[in-house]
Amino acid sequence: MKDLTKFLVIGLGGFVGANARYVIGGWVQSRMGASFPYGTFVINVTGCFILGIFATLALRYAWNDYWRLLIAIGFVGAYTTFSTFEYETLGLLAEGGQYLSAAINIIGSVTIGLFAAYLGVVAARILMRGRL
Repeated sequence: MKDLTKFLVIGLGGFVGANARYVIGGWVQSRMGASFPYGTFVINVTGCFILGIFATLALRYAWNDYWRLLIAIGFVGAYTTFSTFEYETLGLLAEGGQYLSAAINIIGSVTIGLFAAYLGVVAARILMRGRL
């Protein structure tokens, strides 16, 4: 029964994360255009921030493992998308020879994603000073 509960918690987080990815990614793409995978870029960077803030708070306050299953594995796992990032980058290269855009996507996603994760950790530490 305990394992079933874990699967349900992960599934719930995944359901919310996948739908958030669909809505937010589509919203960003509709406003920024299709010349660059802006939706995936924004999703992955914000996912890095969310995971950074969540993991820092969860470790500091020793939150129940179900929160990790719900947020880190379920929500963020379904919300972010490495495979789509790779596929869209390949599309930039293969379809139009957009080497600069592909390089910007790769370097930007990694560096800005790393910075977003760092900002999440910093934000969590600031929140912890306020004693949540």
